[in-house]
Amino acid sequence: MRLIISAAVTGLMSAPALAGSAAISVDIPRLNVAEYHRPYVAFWIESKDGSKIENLAVWYDLKLKDNEGNKWLKDMRQWWRRTGRELTMPMDGLSTPTRPPGTHKLTFKSAAKPLSQLSAGEYVLVVEAAREVGGRELLRLPFQWPPAATATVEAKGENELGAITLTLTP
Repeated sequence: MRLIISAAVTGLMSAPALAGSAAISVDIPRLNVAEYHRPYVAFWIESKDGSKIENLAVWYDLKLKDNEGNKWLKDMRQWWRRTGRELTMPMDGLSTPTRPPGTHKLTFKSAAKPLSQLSAGEYVLVVEAAREVGGRELLRLPFQWPPAATATVEAKGENELGAITLTLTP
């Protein structure tokens, strides 16, 4: 019995620790337009071939009366077609209010959902933004999961999104 416990403990100690994280930094630019509305933004992870989707966050206007903000979610076309129309919003842990211009951060721990659901492989972080009386923009950031070492992937939008940085730590 003692030998079995020792072997089990040794096995646990040599297993990789799941203390890593994925941090996303997103810049919402200030646009000089006559009628400014904060963008709706969706963040999700898909497998390299696009078959598996894990939603990370959806920013939209939760305060409009009669859930009026829900009708504009479909303007994030890729997210809406892939997964959005199957969800009931607002959704705890996923939906939050829109953000003002500036840099915003999201952090996800590897031991918690949705990252804990990912098997090892190649993935793409997709960030899509749409703004009422504005445009739409979609950025893709490829990455390897789990990371062997700290890795950073960056992309820059042209209108609705500024710089997006994905930082992965093992």
